Parts: sequence; C-alpha cells; structure tokens
Amino acid sequence: MPGAQQFFTSSDYVLSLPIILLTLFALGILLIDLMIPPEWKWTNAVTALAGLLFGAAGVVKIQLMQNAVEREGRQLEWAFTRSMVVDHFSIYFFYLFLAGAALAILMSVRYLEIEHEHHGEFYALILFSVVGMMCMASGYDIVLIFIGLELMAISTYVLVGFLRTDRRSNEASLKYLLLGAFSSGIFAYGLSLFYGISGSTNLYGIAQAVARRMANNQGRPDAVLVLALLTTMTGLLFKIAAIPFHQWAPDAYEGAPTSVTGFMSVAVKAAAWAMLLRILLWGLYPMRATWVPVVIVVSIITMTGANLAALTQTNLKRLLAYSSIAHVGYMLLGLVSLASVSYPDPAFFDGFKGILLYLLVYTFMNLGAFAVVTSLRQRGVIGDEIDDIAGLYSRAPVEAVLMLIFLLSLAGIPPLAGFYGKYFIFLSLIESGHYVLAAVAVLYAVFGLYYYMKIASAMFMREATDKSRLPISAGVWAALVVTAFATIFIGILPNWFIRLATWSMGVG
Repeated sequence: MPGAQQFFTSSDYVLSLPIILLTLFALGILLIDLMIPPEWKWTNAVTALAGLLFGAAGVVKIQLMQNAVEREGRQLEWAFTRSMVVDHFSIYFFYLFLAGAALAILMSVRYLEIEHEHHGEFYALILFSVVGMMCMASGYDIVLIFIGLELMAISTYVLVGFLRTDRRSNEASLKYLLLGAFSSGIFAYGLSLFYGISGSTNLYGIAQAVARRMANNQGRPDAVLVLALLTTMTGLLFKIAAIPFHQWAPDAYEGAPTSVTGFMSVAVKAAAWAMLLRILLWGLYPMRATWVPVVIVVSIITMTGANLAALTQTNLKRLLAYSSIAHVGYMLLGLVSLASVSYPDPAFFDGFKGILLYLLVYTFMNLGAFAVVTSLRQRGVIGDEIDDIAGLYSRAPVEAVLMLIFLLSLAGIPPLAGFYGKYFIFLSLIESGHYVLAAVAVLYAVFGLYYYMKIASAMFMREATDKSRLPISAGVWAALVVTAFATIFIGILPNWFIRLATWSMGVG
C-alpha cells in the first residue's frame, strides 16, 4: 500500500540467504527421508552437504555484495530493523560453522550405519543447529541471539542422545538437557534485567543505557547491573564449558555419537564464543572493568581444573573433552588481554586475533582427532578408550601419524597450526602487562603436552590387542585429509589466515 511502512527490504533477505537455504535443505531432508529405502540413507548426507555448499555460496554472495558496496563508501550489513548484523565478524564464523558441519557429516555416514541409527533427521538437526549458530553470531538483538541459542541447543540435545539404544547416550542427553535448560533460564534472566535497565533489546541500546547508568553512579556499576552481568555471564560461560560451568561437557562428549562429539567441540563451541564476544564487546563493553576480573579467575580455574582432570582420564572422548575445556581457558586469556587495554592498543588486536585464530585452527585439529577416534568404532568395538588406540601404528600407520600431528597441534607445537593460536594469546598477554598470566598459561601448555603424548605413546609404543587392519570409510578418509591438510598448511603458511582473522575484526 502507498505510504505503508516497509519493515523488511530485499537486502534483509539477501543477508539472511544462508539461513534460509539451510532451513529449506533441512526441511527437504525430513521429507526425502520418508521416501527412500534404508540402503539409500546415505543420500541424506549428500543432500546435507549440498545444503552446506549452497549455504556457503550464499555467504560468498553476501561477501561479494558487501565488498562492492564498501568500495562505494556505503555499508550493507544491517538486516531486519538492525536486529541482525552480517559483518566481517559474522561471515568469519559462518564459514567456521559450515566447515565444522561438513566435516562432521563426512564422519557420520559409516558411524551411523554401524550403530543402526542412520536416519535423515540426524542431518536435518545438524543443519538446524547451524542455522541457530548463524543467528547467534549475527544477532545484534538479544531476542534473536536467544532464539538462535535455543535452536542450536535443542538440536544438539537430540543429537547427543541420537543413539536411542545406548544407555550412555541417553544419560548424556538427559544431563545436557537439564543443565542446559537451567543455564538458559539464568541467561534469559540476565538478559531480561538488561532489557529492564535499558528499555531496549538491541545491544547498542543496552550499551548506551549501561554507560549512562554507570556515569550517574560515578563510573561504578550498581547492584542491579552487577546481578544482570553475573547471571548473563553464567549462561555464556556454561555454553563455552568454562569451569565451574563445565559439568555437562565430559558426560555429553562421552555419551554422544563420536561425530557429534567432534561437531560439538568445534562448531557449538565457536558459536558460543561468537555469542560471548558479541554480547561482552558490543553490548557490555562499558562494564569491562567489572567482568575482566571475573574472566581472569574463571580462566585460571578452567586451565587448572581441566588440565589436572585430563591427566587421569582413560577414555579418549573424556580426555579430549577436558582438553577442550583447557583450551577455553587459554582463549579467555585473550579476552582478558583485549578488554584490559584501549581499542587502538596492539594487545586489543592481538588478543582478538588470537581468539579467532584459535577457533579456526581448533576446528580442524580437533575434528581430525575425533575423526581418528570415529574410525576406531567397529562392529562390537566401541573404540573410545585409550586401550582401543593401543598399537594403532601397526594396524593403521597413516591414521596413527595423522593423529600424532593433530595431538602436537593441540599441544601448540610449531610449525603446526595450533601454535599460532597460543602465540597470539601469549603475545597479547605480554603486551597488556599480564606477565604472570602468560607464565601460568605456558606452564599449563606443558601439562597438555604430557597427556597428549600419553595417547601418542599408546599408539606407537604399545602392542595392539587386535592385530587386524583397521578399515576406514571414504567419508572419514575425506575428513582426515581435509583436517590434516589444514592443520599443516595453516602452520607452514599462516600469513593468509592471520590476515583473514584481521579482516574479520573489520580492520583489514
């Protein structure tokens, strides 16, 4: 109608194109699965991979359009009345989510056949979870962020318990659901307090209201602001599995299908970090003097507890779960560095860059490690104990060598990719004057090397209980090749990826 207000524009739909495409493919998989026989269930995986490719094409289209608009001195990143922002930061995470989901799908096909649980809804849930992750990374309105979080979380709860006849999987899903629902309630309470304070659900409006309220209180937060901050941070720290909000991670990682465990450890973790950075740096940056000490304490507790717990683990998935928690502690130190200095300071950029690079390299090296663990699952053999990987070099020498590469990268040994994530974190700590924290982080990196080498020792130094050759499916092989190539290539030629992380901050 003439004169009617136009709420949504064509650019809104272009900027949400990857989300729309992934949703359509997920719904399509649910429909197609009803019509195909059991021996053709692998076509669901092909459809899901096609959906991820179309989603990636949508992200590329957005990126090309933004480059053209930026050359004209204009911006094309806000959508749906400024509730969604598809900036460089969002696009960077979109690619991470798509890569993690694609590798997880490649790892899943043969695994689900062995478990007799090859259903189309598995792949649909992965696509729906990626849709939620994209909303979390691009959300500039706390309502959209929370909707994305719940879509991702509900999909993940079901994926963790997807092995319906496995008691461990059912128990892990139930624990994850109960703790996740509790943390989401606390998180929603914190966000509602910020809405009450600001009268806005937009992060910019919240930041402005928080700054005014603190200015009226001589630069200090009042009791309501502190309560809102602590409850919001509790939800955020739960989603990244920082101690003491980590209880769900070891059980969920152990009980979930191994390919889902790998997916959770990288894509779900990256989405939680995107949400945490978006809220703390875009919405609650005026309160950084209050939340930085909290992050320092949590990071030290996380590194200490996770590394000590990992030393005693005999289950590969639980060990890698505690390893994942320890890596969260390192990344939190990057957040400490960038929030301890003013915006143009080098420590700000290096801390931010360290977190983004860490998430990038962690996607490949951790999924590679889980791909090897996935290959151990055979008929009658669960394959997730350290004893199951004993003598792997004699059964599958290529996989053993690749696993060693992934473990060394996780430990931060140069010239592999994992080194550069830790390097920029440690550099930013030194630049921001946190010398004690840098020393503590280096010390705990040595702990990590010990338990990673415990796995390597079992592979190369112990006798295999099963002397037969280890069969590897084509999907797992493809995942291993991609993750190994990325882990080595990023380590040897890191400059392009460093520039990519700098670009994602909007400064390069």
